[in-house]
Amino acid sequence: MIKGTSNLKKTWKLLVVAGAGLILSACGNLKNSSLANNATTTSSTRTKTYQTTNTGKNGYTVLLKNGRYVTSPISGLTATNNDNSVDGRELERGLVQISKNVYSPNNYVFQEGQYLDRSTVIDWLMRKSKTNPNGLNPVLGTKKNYHPYYLEEILEQDYLTGSGSNYKIGGISIGLAMNSVDYYQKVKDGPQYQQSISRATQKAQGMAMAEKIIANLRKKKALKNIPITVGLFSKTSKDSLVGGSYFAYGTAGANSSKIAKWESMSVKWQVLPTIGGAKAVNSNDASGFNSFKTAIQNYFPNISGVIGNLRYENGKLVQENISITTQFYGYEQIQSFTRLVQSTAKKYLPSDTAVEIKIGSVDDVQALVAKEAADSDYQVHIYGGE
Repeated sequence: MIKGTSNLKKTWKLLVVAGAGLILSACGNLKNSSLANNATTTSSTRTKTYQTTNTGKNGYTVLLKNGRYVTSPISGLTATNNDNSVDGRELERGLVQISKNVYSPNNYVFQEGQYLDRSTVIDWLMRKSKTNPNGLNPVLGTKKNYHPYYLEEILEQDYLTGSGSNYKIGGISIGLAMNSVDYYQKVKDGPQYQQSISRATQKAQGMAMAEKIIANLRKKKALKNIPITVGLFSKTSKDSLVGGSYFAYGTAGANSSKIAKWESMSVKWQVLPTIGGAKAVNSNDASGFNSFKTAIQNYFPNISGVIGNLRYENGKLVQENISITTQFYGYEQIQSFTRLVQSTAKKYLPSDTAVEIKIGSVDDVQALVAKEAADSDYQVHIYGGE
């Protein structure tokens, strides 16, 4: 059953454009995330106005229409109800990073996908059958030979070129979210079973699906002569604490419906502190996190938890996300603690890595401390205050 969710994705209670800025710049860049501070009117006519808004260093400029952020009609569609809460952001962020290898932020502007419609994507996500010959997921099979849902979600991102009143599509990126585990029931209301899907199977299925999707897109006049990039994303299990990651991508050149070469990617997430005897990917990173954690807990003992999610690409730490759960609500307490977190992060956490630190209670986000990889100083925002 296809599940549809709202197109408006609320991330830490920021406006949708600001949220897009966080994703497009690959880090929570507070100083550049405000539409009001960065919007620039580039052209206008009687019927429409184009605007662009910057999203920080090395990020894409976002194209607005009539002053509004344009959302994708297929946003939130998934093949099953077994989706987790941590894959979505990484699915989007990772595809933006892949796109930078093909569509330079210096030459292209970003817009959420507008060429795939809901009806088409719903058909693709459903199982193939006599009534749905376009289904990309296989027929159900039997109780003894169950065929899993391989494809869970499809993401489209558009990259445009131009200026003034003339913008045209210059390239498209498609993200295919492939299940690593499929959950199913043999009988209605019966026990839930699960089937693991190997990386080799994910890759083979994803590559075959990519060709079918590209061939479909080529039927559209505007898309016949542009490059189309496809990334293959491995979703994590529904109880995972960290998001999945892309493991391969490729680009079909103009006029082609085939990807001649697929590039492999090595992305790994780790949760700190490690549990169950797991070994840290990098002992220095783990030591720095533990020192940071100890320092803030010694100063403010009424902290419920400090958890770090670290992302490594080709063995190098490129992003460190830390969530701190507090048990205090007074403004002065939050302000004092946030300043402590800022100074402690600068002392113990990597200086050449993008870092996001979210401070909040169980019910609400109270403050955000963040920096990009190239920055030496952290930006701070206290909700309801600074």
